[in-house]
Amino acid sequence: MNDYLCAVNFAIVDIETTGGSPKDSKITEIAIYKHNGFEIIDEYETLINPEIPIPPFISNLTGINDQMVMNSPRFFEVAKEIVEFTKDCVFVAHNVAFDYSIIRSEFRSLGFDYRLPHMCTVKTARKIIPGHDSYSLGKLTRGLGITLTGRHRAGGDALATAKLFTILYAEDEAMLKSMITEEVNPKRLHPKLDVNVLDEIPNKAGVYKFFNETNQLIYIGKSVHLKKRIEQHLRNQKSAKEIKMQKEIARIEFILTGSELIALLLESKLIKQYKPIHNRALKRNKFPYGVFSYFDDAGYMRFFVGPSSKMSEDPIASFVSKLEGVAFLTKNVEKFQLCQKLSDLYNSNGACFHHSIKECKGACVKEETPENYNKRCQLFINETLLNNETFYVVDKGRERNEKSLIFIKNGSLKGFGYAPFHFNKLPSSKWEQFIQFTEEDRDSRVILTQFLKKNNELNIVTLK
Repeated sequence: MNDYLCAVNFAIVDIETTGGSPKDSKITEIAIYKHNGFEIIDEYETLINPEIPIPPFISNLTGINDQMVMNSPRFFEVAKEIVEFTKDCVFVAHNVAFDYSIIRSEFRSLGFDYRLPHMCTVKTARKIIPGHDSYSLGKLTRGLGITLTGRHRAGGDALATAKLFTILYAEDEAMLKSMITEEVNPKRLHPKLDVNVLDEIPNKAGVYKFFNETNQLIYIGKSVHLKKRIEQHLRNQKSAKEIKMQKEIARIEFILTGSELIALLLESKLIKQYKPIHNRALKRNKFPYGVFSYFDDAGYMRFFVGPSSKMSEDPIASFVSKLEGVAFLTKNVEKFQLCQKLSDLYNSNGACFHHSIKECKGACVKEETPENYNKRCQLFINETLLNNETFYVVDKGRERNEKSLIFIKNGSLKGFGYAPFHFNKLPSSKWEQFIQFTEEDRDSRVILTQFLKKNNELNIVTLK
């Protein structure tokens, strides 16, 4: 069992700051309520002199101004008190990523690595008490009948969060404890890996790379939440393979993609290019089975699922397992009213089962002509192969001022790239200037087709 799940006390924290990112924001007030799961057992609160001017809009929001904090202690003067007060606690906050990262940044400026297991009451509330219109602290507490006095002040917000925490703990203690995130333990990792780099990794879509101490690339992965996924690798103590890799990782790099689809495509491409030792499973063909077609002597198009390595032609669609391929083919046989027997899904000397329930038009017993039957077969193939269409998938960029573009020409992936946010003011014939062209392979085709089928709300711009 995770040792942190047995922690007795919880430090429920709220801070006010000068605003901005964790890198340049300074704390102006902190409040901590120590909680044993049932009730508040201690509290700590103080204004803090940030040693930089407080912007007017922050003062208007919080009521904290330069004059109020002028004679307050500076962070380094209360740092030891905070460490001692929160020792052996789970760090809890409403939107914990904000409070925890800024407090860690303040400690890091003092040369101290402040790390605690942590939990977010926003995410936990969504799990334990679903169905609320909003999970912002103000609206959620109002909906639960919790009085919030002193909004946008550390003491008022922390106390309201503590009352919310009491409700969550009483409602489902086991679920609440399952939401605790264990911190990365540097002692388990390679001594050359600087764990502070994790604070610089954004929780955005992209591809990440792990290197060993000789600068050899040993693993490539992708995620829509880079920081969270990388930390999962470094925390995992259940998998022997993950534990072995943890001890080898001496450096981490990442590439932001904005688009999840680009992350998938780039990951596949880089794994094939570099063949990292810990991507062994992906060195082999990621999709070893496929759906294939041929014409029989009577002129009917037939389908079957088989190993791609034994076929000379490319498959219509590829799959991780034969079972997955059969399920896909079965679904489309029903969708396009194709014949089970001619799709290698029903073994019979006569008609297929679907013919007996009038879902097959009789190609299996030659009641339907090859010409009519093959038209529906071709519809199935066209839909699976993107209809040989030419289009762009317009998706999120790496930053707010850009968009990502994935270019498909005649049903095949041609490349992807990034364009300025208002690129669509240009005629679509000019969009190719933003594309970095790449060669399509079977895996990228499967990634593309499966992603498009699973994500119906993508912004697709079709070219005529």
